[in-house]
Amino acid sequence: MDAIQQQFTEFLAQENITLSTRQLDQFEQYYKTLVEWNEKMNLTGITERDQVYLKHFYDSLSVAFNYDMGKVKSLADIGSGAGFPSIPLKIAFPHLQVTIVDSLNKRILFLKEIVSQLSLTDMDCVHGRAEDVARLPRYRDHFDLVTARAVAKLQVLNEFCLPFAKSGGTFIAMKGSEVDDEIKDSSFSLVELRGKVTRVNRMILPIEESVRHFVEIQKTAATPAKYPRKAGIPLKEPLFK
Repeated sequence: MDAIQQQFTEFLAQENITLSTRQLDQFEQYYKTLVEWNEKMNLTGITERDQVYLKHFYDSLSVAFNYDMGKVKSLADIGSGAGFPSIPLKIAFPHLQVTIVDSLNKRILFLKEIVSQLSLTDMDCVHGRAEDVARLPRYRDHFDLVTARAVAKLQVLNEFCLPFAKSGGTFIAMKGSEVDDEIKDSSFSLVELRGKVTRVNRMILPIEESVRHFVEIQKTAATPAKYPRKAGIPLKEPLFK
C-alpha cells in the first residue's frame, strides 16, 4: 500500500469503512482502466491518481457515511457516467445488487469492462434514457436506494430517479455547496412524484475542503402512471409551480 492508498484507507476508517487488500486492488485497477479509457473517450476531467482517489472514490463512498448500506439490497445509479458513485459502493459493499443507467453507450461499454475486470457480480449496466428505462416493469418502483451524482437540478432529478425507487425506498441526490434553493424549487416535483425530503447531510471533502450535500428523499407511494414524461421533456420543462 502506497501513501495515496494509505491516506484513502485512513479517511475511510474515520467513517467506519474498512477495505480488504482485494478491495484496494480493485480500486487501483479501476483507476488504471479509467485513465486508459479516458485517452480514447471523455470519462472524467480528473486523472491525477490522488485526485481520483479523493474526488471520485472517496466522494462516491461518502454516500455511506450517513446511510446504512447494510440495509440496502438493490441500488440504481442514474446517469452514472464513469461509474460514480455505484462502482465504488459496489467494491466496498459487495452484497449490493447494482443497476447502472446511462444514456451514452460508450460509457456503458466502459462500465461493462470495469465489471468484467474487477469480477463484480450482480451488476446490470443499462444503456438508455432514464425516462425510458423507468417505464420498464423490471426497474419501475423497484429499488431500495437510488443515487445520482451531479446530473441535473433536483426538480429534474426527481423525475429521473424517483420512478426507480420502491415505495418506502430512498433517493439520495449528491450535490455541491448550495442546495437550499434547489430543494425549494423541487417542492412541486416531490409532491407529483411521491417523494419527501427526510434529511440533508453535509460533508466537507478532506484536503481541499469543498462542501458536499446529500439530499435524502423517501419515496412515499408508487409512481403515478404519467411519470416520467417522454425523454427530453423533464429537462426542457421541469416540474415547477
